[in-house]
Amino acid sequence: QLQLVESGGGLVQPEGSLRLACAGNGLSLRLYTIGWFRQAPGKEREGVSCISKSGERLNYADSVKGRFTISRDNTKDTVYLQMNSLKPEDTAVYYCAAALPLFGVQAMCVSSTGISRWGKGTQVTVSS
Repeated sequence: QLQLVESGGGLVQPEGSLRLACAGNGLSLRLYTIGWFRQAPGKEREGVSCISKSGERLNYADSVKGRFTISRDNTKDTVYLQMNSLKPEDTAVYYCAAALPLFGVQAMCVSSTGISRWGKGTQVTVSS
């Protein structure tokens, strides 16, 4: 079964850092635009950051700009989300998603356009 697998979540103190990774299980991520989304309890899912197939085009939610960095290593078929200066409001389940590169990173992140695969998510908890 083709699927996305997230890893790297956990419990971290405010101002701490985590790095999430998204890998494909039977799915070659290098063929897709990849995005990170999150959903906190009682809130709607939101796009956090998306990266084009080549890695040249990026999109970030305003709430994470300057703190989070998305990157990809197509030789390892993995996409990363480096999260620094974490805040309690970053607490959520983080999901990675794959979309055909026909759609841009902004469309994917803002409207979830073109998404064909979702991972099962990894919990990130920011708390002292």
